[in-house]
Amino acid sequence: MIPITKPYFDNDEINILKECLDSGWVTQGPLTEKFENLFKEEHSCQYAVSASSCTAALHIALLALGINAGDEVIVPAFTWITSASCVEYVGADVKFVDVEKETMNIDPAKIEEAITPKTKAIIAVHLFGCPAKMDEIMEIAKKHHLYVVEDCACAIGTTYKGKKVGTIGDIGCFSFHPRKAITTGEGGMCSTNDEALYYKMIQYKNHGASLTRKGADYGNPYYFGVYDEVGYNLRLSDIQAAVGIAQFKKLHMLLEDRKRCVDYYIEKLTGNSNIILPILPQEFGHTYQSFVILLKTGDRALRNQIMTEMQKQEIQSRPGTIAITRTEFNRKKYGLSNGDYPVAEFCEDASLTLPIYPFMKNEELDKVIDIVRKI
Repeated sequence: MIPITKPYFDNDEINILKECLDSGWVTQGPLTEKFENLFKEEHSCQYAVSASSCTAALHIALLALGINAGDEVIVPAFTWITSASCVEYVGADVKFVDVEKETMNIDPAKIEEAITPKTKAIIAVHLFGCPAKMDEIMEIAKKHHLYVVEDCACAIGTTYKGKKVGTIGDIGCFSFHPRKAITTGEGGMCSTNDEALYYKMIQYKNHGASLTRKGADYGNPYYFGVYDEVGYNLRLSDIQAAVGIAQFKKLHMLLEDRKRCVDYYIEKLTGNSNIILPILPQEFGHTYQSFVILLKTGDRALRNQIMTEMQKQEIQSRPGTIAITRTEFNRKKYGLSNGDYPVAEFCEDASLTLPIYPFMKNEELDKVIDIVRKI
């Protein structure tokens, strides 16, 4: 079997997990703090808040920004469902915006027409590790006094004009799911340079317990803290953080080998007039969490035929992601129809994710490439 992806582990993870278990401190402990500090160093941000998933990270980000019922948040129409679900969690409404075919990210030229007096924020997704056009997005946000949340679920290590994504908007949200470049099994992180947002996110992920209230007597065994907000239990455990610490040591090595696989795919598939390859950007760093091609015809049946043939050959594949404007919930709530977001719909029908993972052999890459060429 050639999997769609697989994480890379070695004795580093085993050793630090043993250290964690031997300590008896398996949550809200020193390893979580160390993991957050490693993240801050890598991203040159002032604050990092770990969470149980990127979905949780997006949730507490919107809570910290004060997004609630009656507000609207702009979300790209082609992304994973949680980019929009987090808006629903806080009682706000989604305003969908179509994407660019070239990058499959939100189209800045279409954002302003979606803005209303109720709009409070833009969620900019860096899909598959390709950064969104943050200069244009930040300019629009500044003009209309909007917050910007960067959905960096796929984009650890991605850069935009020399800056790490997740440090350009108000808050960045990252994923450590097994399909990402590094993993903690499940897990997420928020990045920010705003102290007030930092404390709010800590509060919302930890049952609403305030860390900023003066006079707190944490040395008193009868003191349980101040709970002046309704919070959630969205914490990352030290067991997960231990894996994350070991993974962080390998981050650049894993990204470099991922790029080796990408270069091989592009070398072998360049010149095929039936497909659109991922862009090779000059001004920003694509990390290729997924290697996603598009069939020029947008023929969903042909794409599915390729996937079926791959399955027969024991090769896993997936569509890129979904046009979330087609989901039953969003169609019903927002009165959407086919054709409302044509580029997102094309991307859903035409996209094909090819396997990519660290130290994938050239023979494995060739097996995938041969099927794509054949069909």
